[in-house]
Amino acid sequence: MIHQFLRDVPENERPRERMLQYGAQVLSNAEIIAILLRTGSIEESAVSLAQKILKEFGGLRHLVDASTEQLIEIKGIGPAKALQIQAGIELGRRLSKSSLEQTITVRSPEDAANYMMEDLRYLQKEHFICLFLNTKNQIIAQETLSMGSLNASIVHPREVFRAAIKRSSASIICIHNHPSGDPTPSPEDIEITNRLSEAGLVIGIEILDHIIIGDQKYISLKERGLM
Repeated sequence: MIHQFLRDVPENERPRERMLQYGAQVLSNAEIIAILLRTGSIEESAVSLAQKILKEFGGLRHLVDASTEQLIEIKGIGPAKALQIQAGIELGRRLSKSSLEQTITVRSPEDAANYMMEDLRYLQKEHFICLFLNTKNQIIAQETLSMGSLNASIVHPREVFRAAIKRSSASIICIHNHPSGDPTPSPEDIEITNRLSEAGLVIGIEILDHIIIGDQKYISLKERGLM
């Protein structure tokens, strides 16, 4: 396979030069990743390396959930380049939410689902997250309390309410994703929700809802009458 080196590409076709001249919006995903990488490897250019990364993970959708270890497995990617990619992805995540985090009020299950949808819809493992709300139903914090298939041993009321008390929360909304894309609740989802709701009644911190995120869709257990 013949790789094209960046030095062999006309200057006006190089990613940084194109971005300077026309803006970031004209760049392909591979070109943007190439700018994050800064340099290629001995064997190929940064753009070629970026294209290989996208092919390896099946596009940006799955690159979002790539671990440092998975990235390093790609020839030409060391720890520094892996962290540069992950930092760029994390910055995009934070930017997409920065205007919302300060004032968002949850008035409906849709509000909570929209708040977490982009973070959760592409993940390849289940993430159980709690949104902690004040008395005005404003989100004051969030925390990922478990990763992996949900069961009673890894989502324990003790951990959920310890985190809520630490933040002086008035109520909690539980959210987790189904990597399959289908948000239909499992029997385990319903069981965990009921356990948490019962504990909340005792402690005095209400579980307002448990929302399951799929691919661009969600199910509220509250709306379904399952809690």
